Amino acid sequence: MYMDDRIIVLEKTMKKSEKVKGMEAVAARKKIYPKLAMVAAAGILILIIIGYILLNPSGAQNSDMVTVEYTGSLSDGSVFDTNVNGTPLTFIIGQGRVIKGFEEGVTGMTPGQTKTLNIPVDKAYGPYNNALVHIVNRSTLPLDMKPEIGGVYTISRKADGALARVKVINVTPTTITWDENHELAGKDLVFTIRLIESQKG
Repeated sequence: MYMDDRIIVLEKTMKKSEKVKGMEAVAARKKIYPKLAMVAAAGILILIIIGYILLNPSGAQNSDMVTVEYTGSLSDGSVFDTNVNGTPLTFIIGQGRVIKGFEEGVTGMTPGQTKTLNIPVDKAYGPYNNALVHIVNRSTLPLDMKPEIGGVYTISRKADGALARVKVINVTPTTITWDENHELAGKDLVFTIRLIESQKG
């Protein structure tokens, strides 16, 4: 064999080797592409799930209308209110129709769930305010009003015209003393609540 023949054989061998390498590269890419596609699909699925969770949080949320059954008690266990076996309470979260601690406690609950809430004074009816205790001259009251200690009355405040519920705590021949504080002001509260229904707002 002449030198030129060896060169031709070598060139053929190199061309064949390059062809094999090219085929192997294509085969490798074919193996990688499905894996990349699976990873991409998994990533998209995860993003979809995260988006759904963010857009559709579980449980009752702000602006949702909820219906609850509850029992309210003081820290010593004495019950002050309950609607169990009565009319359920319905309200919209965020409108401030119930105390802040109650709204926060219901948030996140799902229908059928029961929870016990320990609500501190600042998220219940606030601290007791001595400035809301007033001594009033009896001559300013309607003649037919016969105030008794412990009696609860609705009055129209002169300052802003708003209606307020007051409790008479002392009576004299010339004056009465009433208290505008909520009867649960200054108290920590405990509520056991059950979410009956929740409707998206």
